[in-house]
Amino acid sequence: MMKKGDKIYDLYVGILKEELVPAMGCTEPIAVAYAAAKAREVLGAMPERIRIQASGSIIKNVKSVIVPNTNHLKGLEAAAAAGVIAGKANKKLEVIAEVEEDEIQDINEYLSSIAIDSEFMDNGIVFDLIVTVWKGDSSARVRIADTQTNIVLIEKDGKCLYEKKPEAEGGRAGIDRSFMDMESIWEFANTVDLIDVKEVLERQIHYNMAIAEEGLIGEYGANIGKVLLETYGNDITVRAKAMAAAGSDARMNGCELPVIINSGSGNQGITCSVPVIEYGKELRAGKEKILRALVLSNLTTIHQKTGIGTLSAYCGAVCAGAGAGAGIAYLQGGDYKDVIHTVVNALAVVSGIVCDGAKASCAAKIASAVDAALLGYHMYQQGQEFKGGDGIVMNNIESTIKSVGYLGKEGMKETNEKIIEIMMQ
Repeated sequence: MMKKGDKIYDLYVGILKEELVPAMGCTEPIAVAYAAAKAREVLGAMPERIRIQASGSIIKNVKSVIVPNTNHLKGLEAAAAAGVIAGKANKKLEVIAEVEEDEIQDINEYLSSIAIDSEFMDNGIVFDLIVTVWKGDSSARVRIADTQTNIVLIEKDGKCLYEKKPEAEGGRAGIDRSFMDMESIWEFANTVDLIDVKEVLERQIHYNMAIAEEGLIGEYGANIGKVLLETYGNDITVRAKAMAAAGSDARMNGCELPVIINSGSGNQGITCSVPVIEYGKELRAGKEKILRALVLSNLTTIHQKTGIGTLSAYCGAVCAGAGAGAGIAYLQGGDYKDVIHTVVNALAVVSGIVCDGAKASCAAKIASAVDAALLGYHMYQQGQEFKGGDGIVMNNIESTIKSVGYLGKEGMKETNEKIIEIMMQ
């Protein structure tokens, strides 16, 4: 039994606290806004010119998503302008969560009055962003790499004020996750003293359910959640998919509610939590069991994403959907075997979904990922499973997760490049 003070126990608590943080808006444009707000802060004046240099995966994820609190603007330039005019750098991923009505007008006017240049940058790092600002002869530069708030360089007038080395090949800053495996995740989920994780999990429930409910009320994107409910009814298997999809639709299309992210992504945070919460309510599982199911779903998602990296051509909703499947299996009384076979079955079905940026269709991909997880669970309940040798499925859960990580990080590099090439045409 794990207990507080054990190395693995404390690492898992630390990972959950590090990962499950609030963000308002899609995290890539918010990272641009954060870098721009920080650069303006360092400059100490309102910039007269801005240059944005971004890796292809950032460009891909900023291109089609609405930047919140900008009156439905899209793109790198809009995100940078929002950060400069209204950003509060100390708020990090909530940098433009508090924007006054007059500031929205100022953002639009600023965009039309100054030069904001953007360009593709390839330094061999998947997540790499530099924002440089000028006023007269003075300048400031901020570089973010690896993850959305990981500042690795701050310069003022060409003088380095702060610098650290980015992780090689798009690695991840923060707590090392290489020790993670499903067996220890399972043990931690079942034995953790909930007081150690209660605050972050209850905030996840509150934030992510709120945006899911808003997605069903409002008109956002392709309204995938509404389509699912109106087409297939209100059964829990439909509702779990519909609520998660609705949260994504709202988030991708300008809703100004925050979400709790997972693996740097709000969509992944929604996907690995909302279906689990919805099932917990349906099954009247009780607060403690729902919280433990969320520990399991969140850490299962993080474990899968560790091998893939922050950004890839591999759709992160697949990992989060499989994570949700693990949590749902647990809520329905499943044991360790039920959980790991649910994950493997889900990965076998939907691992081919590509990430072509943040936009409305993410909601439909989320619904498909959750559906695959539910199918994976019911398959195993009926004595069916995908076995080692079936495509990328290996002989055990860890080898399968490792193979998926290799596929997402190494195998899909060229796919990612081609997706970016298509999107930039």
